[in-house]
This record gives sequence, C-alpha cells and structure tokens, in this order.
Amino acid sequence: MREAAQIVAMHPVIGARYGGSGRVLEAAWSRLLSDDPMSATVFEEGEGPGATLCAVGVSLIVDDDVVQWLKTPPLGWIGPELARCVVLGVLPLLTGKRLRELNSRGGLNLVVWEGCIRPEFEERGEAHRALITSFIAQHRGFLWKEIIGSQAANGARLEWTIRSGALLWNPTAAQYTDLSGLDPEEIARKPHIIGLTRSIEATRGGSWVGSWIGSLFDYCAPRLGFGGAEQRLLLAALRGESTDEELSDALGVTLATVKKTWLSIYDRTTNGAAPILRCYSGEGPFGARGREKRRRLLAYLREHPQELRPHLPKLLCAASRLGSSALEGSALE
Repeated sequence: MREAAQIVAMHPVIGARYGGSGRVLEAAWSRLLSDDPMSATVFEEGEGPGATLCAVGVSLIVDDDVVQWLKTPPLGWIGPELARCVVLGVLPLLTGKRLRELNSRGGLNLVVWEGCIRPEFEERGEAHRALITSFIAQHRGFLWKEIIGSQAANGARLEWTIRSGALLWNPTAAQYTDLSGLDPEEIARKPHIIGLTRSIEATRGGSWVGSWIGSLFDYCAPRLGFGGAEQRLLLAALRGESTDEELSDALGVTLATVKKTWLSIYDRTTNGAAPILRCYSGEGPFGARGREKRRRLLAYLREHPQELRPHLPKLLCAASRLGSSALEGSALE
C-alpha cells in the first residue's frame, strides 16, 4: 500500500490534509487490507515493472456511530481522522457476524476514504470513469443506509459530485441540502461532507432518476443463500479465474476443495432456486452441464451482486417466511 498512500500524500490538496506524509495512511491501510469492511482499488497505466500507478480508491463500511461522529460539528478531514483512529486502534470496525447481520437486516453505511488521482492524470476522463466504474461494481448489492463520498479537492469536483446525485451535509441544520446560494470553492477549502441516504433517495424523482450514486441504493435480498466458501469461489470466478486449477491457486485451496464447492453451489442452485435461474437464462433448463451451467450462473450473479455480499441466511429465511412485503420492509429500515 506504500505507493497508493504516496499518491494521496503527494496530491497538492488532499496530501496537505495529511500533513504531506503518507506514513500514517500507509500504516492504516496496511492494517485493514485483509479486513471485510475495507475495499481498495488501484489503477495502473502500462504493464510490468514500468507501469505507473495513476489512481487509488479506498472505501470503508461503518456503523451508525461512526457516521454520527463524522457528521457532528466541528467537521474534520475524514481521511486523516480515519487513518489516525485506525492506527490508534480506536475505530470500531464492522467485521464477521455483525457485518453480515446488518447487511441482512437494518443496513450498512459506506464512507469513501479517498478517491485520488495522480495530478498528471487528473484531466483524463478515462481515469475518472475507471474509478467510478470500479466503485459501482464493488458496492452494488449491499443494503446501504447512507453513503458518504470523498471530500472534494476543489469546487469543480464538489459540483460534479452534487450533479451526480449527492447532497451537502449542513451540520447546523443536521440535514443534507443542495448547493443553492453557496460558493463551491469556499466549501471545498474547509472540511465538508457530501452524501446521500436511502430515505432521501426513496423520495426523489424527475431528473434524479438514474443517478449513479442513487443506483447504489437499489437492493433486493439474496435468494440463493450461498455460504462464505461458495461466495469466495464465485467471486474468484467472476474476476476471471476460469479453470478449477486457476481457482485453486487463487484461493489457496486444494483442487478437491474447489470441485466439492462447485458441487455444493450447483446443488443449491438446482433445487429451490432453480426457477430464478431458469427464468434468467432464457431458454433450456438450468440443469445444463459443465461450462454452460457455470456460464449461466455467473451471468446471473453479475446482474444480482447481492447474492455474493455478506449476509446471514437465517435472517433472510425468517423474513421470507413472513412474506415478500416484510422482506422489502427490512430493506428500507
């Protein structure tokens, strides 16, 4: 994570918020790298040893208490505050059962730690598109309650984020508002919060329909009930590891374990869930063998990422026994 942290530290605006040093940030990111609440992506131009790291995006899943802390005045710079608290070990992290529980009932909160592009790539549209595309792919399918974006480096970036569907947090009024009558450059120079909640998104319409930020609140509860090992195998397959041998290497498990996990997945998807997948595949039974069965399943999962997000099947089963209206209600809490 050293080079990724250096991109942030060397940024003329964002780096200054960290005091121009990436050491604390590197230590914080390294500590969280293998934890469920953190997602990180880096982008390179070129291949091999000569590739240039041009952008980094890091997000953190947090509970309501952390969101409340970030939104309570006086506001601070989110990235440096998170780094300091992680290094000191005082930031409560959502892991394991608690994360799965909240994503099954109640909802999670997402904080964009940093979305930083190396200055020489700042004017290149493909760099921004790559960050956004990756961000959406990584965070679709979760039951989000609130999303807090990265703090803008300048007024233009702040206005762009607002046009994308976000709102500006007003700590005095304790509510999200638009930019009406405010100077974006002045706001960007001070600590600020840009975000959106599920409840606000549910009441919006008109020109906001189809905003990419709002689309992250689209949610349907998972119906296949994959376990953790099954999810890890399927995620690896979606990343491009196509053969069982490649999956075995990527996951660090035996080939026999990979084959056993596929059998478990197919058993799950050809029983109670078969009508869902048959409908999606368009023609023929989902009972097709080999590559075709895997292709159809992965195609379904690309469109239904909630199946691969952390959850507690027993909570989902309890909701389904109460009927679909109860299941929808749990997603809107």
